[in-house]
Amino acid sequence: MTDLPFTLDQLRIFKAIVVEGSFQKAAQSLYISQPAVSLQIQNLEKQLNTALFDRSHRKAKLTEAGQVLLKYATRILALCEETCRALEDLHHLQGGHLIIGASQTIGTYLMPGLIGLFRQKYPHICVQLQVHSTRRIAWSVAHGHIDVAVIGGAIPAELMPLLSIQAFAEDELTLIVPPDHPFAHLSKIQKEDLYRLRFVSLDRSSTIRKVIDQILHQNGIDTNRLKIEMELNSIESIKNAVQWGLGAAFVSVCAIAKELELNLVQEVKIEAISIKRQLYQITNPNRYQSKAATTFCQQMLNL
Repeated sequence: MTDLPFTLDQLRIFKAIVVEGSFQKAAQSLYISQPAVSLQIQNLEKQLNTALFDRSHRKAKLTEAGQVLLKYATRILALCEETCRALEDLHHLQGGHLIIGASQTIGTYLMPGLIGLFRQKYPHICVQLQVHSTRRIAWSVAHGHIDVAVIGGAIPAELMPLLSIQAFAEDELTLIVPPDHPFAHLSKIQKEDLYRLRFVSLDRSSTIRKVIDQILHQNGIDTNRLKIEMELNSIESIKNAVQWGLGAAFVSVCAIAKELELNLVQEVKIEAISIKRQLYQITNPNRYQSKAATTFCQQMLNL
């Protein structure tokens, strides 16, 4: 067998340069000197007999050959990590790593509790939580960068054949108003009452905003008539805006437990409307599933 023209260390350094955007930042992230990084890349290019970076640019820009190598380097390094996790499983959950993914609201308000329960039983497992958009999380699971994830948005059609998708739970979305609002002490309001409210909302590109608009539309509510007076980019800013009396809002129930307990906001029910979205647990059935990942999945489904 012909000797390979690269080492795993060279691939790791090469990928770090691409991820960090420069030789200097890659060196810092790997805790090695910049000359050492440059030397490894020079040797790699010499062994491959091709340039991997376009030196005419100040930033680390890949050549066509560099783009090809990045594609395979990513897969090779991911497989190496998968191999290590498989070997770590021989210790019967006495060590190892678990990478969990979640979309924004789920990752912020739901997953910390689930991870806490898991860590109580398996304190030696190192757990990493990545919180991103549904699209990015699904892509990371499909490409082996995340072991298991919980999402609430639509999975891109091109990724669905690569994933195992299982219904996990329902996330209830509710209407909240300031505690001194006229609606705050009503048992329920009517659909038409929504048109009298001033709303603060997530921006239109938000997954939760789209889900809410879709469900309201299905229940005969014209979302174009809702008075959206402010659009914000996080659930925390939405909750703070409601507390300060800037408007009403639709939020996930799991995001307002503390605010309800402290009477900072008030939940308002709407006659004949229940706003819920399905949450899904996703994994990659074509990649090795560690014992830690399998155990975490079982724990979630048994709650």
